[in-house]
Amino acid sequence: MSFAAAAQGGTVAVTGDGTSSLPKPAVGDATADPSADTKGKGKNQKNKQSPKAAAAEQAGRDLTAPSKDERAIAVLVNDEPITGFELEQRAMMLSGTNIQQQAKANFESIVKNPKTSERLKAILQETVKANEGKSREEIIAIFERRKKEFGMSLQKQAFDSARNSALPAMKKQALEELIDDRLKMQEAKKQNVTIEDAEIDRIVSGIAERNKMNVEQFTKQIGGSLEPIKARIKATLSWNEVVRRRFGPLINVTNKDVDKLVAATSVAGNDDVELQVQRVRISMPVKIEENGVAARIQEADKIKSKFAGCQTTAAAATGVPGATFEDLGKRRPSTISEPTRTLLVNASDGEMLPPTVNDGAIELWVVCGRNVVKAVDEKRNQAEGELKQKEFELMAKRYLKDLREDAHIEYRINVGSR
Repeated sequence: MSFAAAAQGGTVAVTGDGTSSLPKPAVGDATADPSADTKGKGKNQKNKQSPKAAAAEQAGRDLTAPSKDERAIAVLVNDEPITGFELEQRAMMLSGTNIQQQAKANFESIVKNPKTSERLKAILQETVKANEGKSREEIIAIFERRKKEFGMSLQKQAFDSARNSALPAMKKQALEELIDDRLKMQEAKKQNVTIEDAEIDRIVSGIAERNKMNVEQFTKQIGGSLEPIKARIKATLSWNEVVRRRFGPLINVTNKDVDKLVAATSVAGNDDVELQVQRVRISMPVKIEENGVAARIQEADKIKSKFAGCQTTAAAATGVPGATFEDLGKRRPSTISEPTRTLLVNASDGEMLPPTVNDGAIELWVVCGRNVVKAVDEKRNQAEGELKQKEFELMAKRYLKDLREDAHIEYRINVGSR
């Protein structure tokens, strides 16, 4: 059965409506309930699996090769295939957060169901009956193991239900994303654009860290595989470079456009200051005693007495035990803690502040100069960057639209109207 493919640019051929089977990602340590009825669940299933066999199958399910349906071609983009497996994985990634939340809600609902308590009681009775003659401790240990397996089967049931309800809605978005990514990567290949795997790994690690997860936790959160998000990042970075090479010199923002945006977004603000600063730190003694601190302060006073301008700071600190000189360059006052911040702002250029104790050391700060940064100048720079980014995105969108119009896109599965 064929179907219409309206709103798709380029040559679109529709050859079928087959759908591929859903992948089977691992759910924690979930296993099948060994006590559940397995009759009639598939013509290839002949015997009930042991708990160990069920666990081994579940743990290894993600490591097996894709099924025949998953290997089947979902779409051809300029004769380059997108498989059913890729579609399932991308849809899984896009729905990852929703699946986790829905799975949690499903599990809570299952646990509250009276039938769950009844089944647990039945497992206890079965365990006692099947292990007559064994000690109480042995029976309890067997029951606890079966109860854990039962709980994990409920987790799997909750996850599968959430996944099955979320994936169909994500497939359309996933398919369109994959087509765009194919076109982007094909164009990147033509222009010899290469993105290193190390850069992609760094970005993935950063995303996980910003979400307060390690990479392993993040992988589980998005469906059990990093390949979909890595492919997406690689396509995005490659595409940005393609567009930059082609349109970068053409992006032009006029002063009039910048003025209009600044006028529309500006709020009353004060001028800010950048200070050119130096610092001498004299470390405190390991064992803080009154005499030791006093000696350090005297050494700081000697440095201050030798100071005759910013060009002499380093020399003045030379030979003083525990003293280090730092040329900190330009600093905004907001990056310096109080009360030093206020003292520096109010100091004259070429002035060394009196010694202060901070973070286990005696500090001597020097102001060597300052630049007044107009608030409006910062806003203009921000506005110019924003306008250039919008122009860049507009050109990228048009460029991709042109690629789709010129592409041969052959759909082989039906994921809903497009």
